[in-house]
Amino acid sequence: MNDRRGERPLRLSDAQLLDWLQLARSDNIGPRTFQRLLEYHGSAGAALKALPRLIAKQSGGRAIRLAAREDCEREWEALRRQGGQFLTLDDADYPLTLRAIDAPPPVIAVRGRLDVLVRSMVAIVGSRNASAYGAKFAATVAQELGEAGFVIASGLARGIDESAHRASLATGTVAVLAGGLDKIYPSENVPLAEALCECGALISEMPIGWVPRGRDFPRRNRIVSGLAYGTVVVEAARRSGSLITARYANEQGREVFAVPGSPFDPRAEGTNDLLRQGATLCTRSADVIEALASVIARGPQHQSATLTSDHEPDLFEAVAQPDEASEAAVLRPIAPAFAATVAPQDFVERLRALLGPSPVSIDDLVRATGRPVAEVQAAILELDLQGAIGRQGGNRITLMP
Repeated sequence: MNDRRGERPLRLSDAQLLDWLQLARSDNIGPRTFQRLLEYHGSAGAALKALPRLIAKQSGGRAIRLAAREDCEREWEALRRQGGQFLTLDDADYPLTLRAIDAPPPVIAVRGRLDVLVRSMVAIVGSRNASAYGAKFAATVAQELGEAGFVIASGLARGIDESAHRASLATGTVAVLAGGLDKIYPSENVPLAEALCECGALISEMPIGWVPRGRDFPRRNRIVSGLAYGTVVVEAARRSGSLITARYANEQGREVFAVPGSPFDPRAEGTNDLLRQGATLCTRSADVIEALASVIARGPQHQSATLTSDHEPDLFEAVAQPDEASEAAVLRPIAPAFAATVAPQDFVERLRALLGPSPVSIDDLVRATGRPVAEVQAAILELDLQGAIGRQGGNRITLMP
């Protein structure tokens, strides 16, 4: 049987797209099962016709339940009202890099500009509890990569993701969601998501209305890495969800870059571990550009499926991921974004969360927090009185170990 991913993709008719959506939304039909049904029956429509007979023969295992056509039509209409559209693996606008991974999502929902999906991407991910230094580095690299022609992919999370998206708004950025396109998480990034659609795109493989669960974030992460030729990890604790993205990037045959950090900062333990394991050192955007030049020239390499039996569970659907506990933590904000309503007594601790062993200027802290200079200086004074910070040259401060 020919590999359909190697064929030239075509735009589907409305009826064909509904066939794809109905098959993809059916219970217990994941990306691998979808692909095998498509290869065996030749089309999604033919697979749908064959499913009742296959379901009748089922004995044990996880039951397949066909999605209702009417539900799929309603979802499509809801996506249209939001200004979005579906792309399938057979669609010419489906990202080539994502199509090349093992078990790519058969259908993705997209809001924004499709042209960014055909450009070369770099993923930038990292800690939600980012330091001011880490956020600034992520923003600098994202801006410079954007100016070099790359689109920046990330997960719209707090911290490093958010900094990377904001810094690449002018040049193009793609955010991958763990929930439906109408369920932005975290909610304070809704304005960023809307701005992002003007110059980039939001994408999700989940249905409209789907509220993200802990197990949905690893699924999102494998799309983030799958879109990109390389993934840059900026600050990651040892059980950070960003390391899941790095693992997928490695499994997908993509480049993994890690930004070194202080051995005294827990947020750098994961990235330092990646460097020991062979990740490419990243201290500037040129490190990424130089490493990816030959990779991009070759184009994305298709992964081979690694199915071991006719009844192998679908991707992420039956076997719990060892890192799911850390991913579930995204539903409990680690370091909430600074908001206009934050009480002054809370601000000291929130400022402390932005500091680490690497020196940060007070000007950078003012920009990172969006708070008045006087309020930032008052919080720094409080931390100084507690003996929590050290002062460096150039009006910079560090968090004491």
